[in-house]
Amino acid sequence: MRAYLFQDEGDQRKPNDSGIPISEAELNDAKVISSHSDGDLYAFADELMKKYGFQSRDEVTVSRATLGERYDSMVKKFFEEHLHEDEEIRLIMDGKGYFDLRSVDDKWIRIFMEKGDLIILPAGIYHRFTTSSDDYIHAMRLFRENPKWIALPRSDETDNVDARQVYKNLISS
Repeated sequence: MRAYLFQDEGDQRKPNDSGIPISEAELNDAKVISSHSDGDLYAFADELMKKYGFQSRDEVTVSRATLGERYDSMVKKFFEEHLHEDEEIRLIMDGKGYFDLRSVDDKWIRIFMEKGDLIILPAGIYHRFTTSSDDYIHAMRLFRENPKWIALPRSDETDNVDARQVYKNLISS
């Protein structure tokens, strides 16, 4: 996993790397948890479930082969800035992609993820996702409970939902 300040260069699936790295401390300030495993990813997922109290998991593949004609519209939808009222937990099983999230000072941080990378985004953080130019990522999704999985697009109204307010209090303390 590699994090850096996002610099928009057009194609969302390209690195868009500003050359300005983001430190683990800056990710910690945003309450983002990350990890990596080079071992058995299913065993790693079992450990994560015990450590964090996750209750269930599933796997999803985002690719042209699996989504067919829906691929472009789905990737476009994932790239719209939004938040969830639940944590978003992803373990990358194969492929590559990018999670973009808002820093505490509201700049875009891009996180490049590949096989073995784990990210836990707190509820209430604005973020978006895209595949890399390879158009393929296979991820395991882990859940504490039954998630609501409603993407709330960024707006003045969304800024006032409970999850966002809790998150803002977390990053300001």
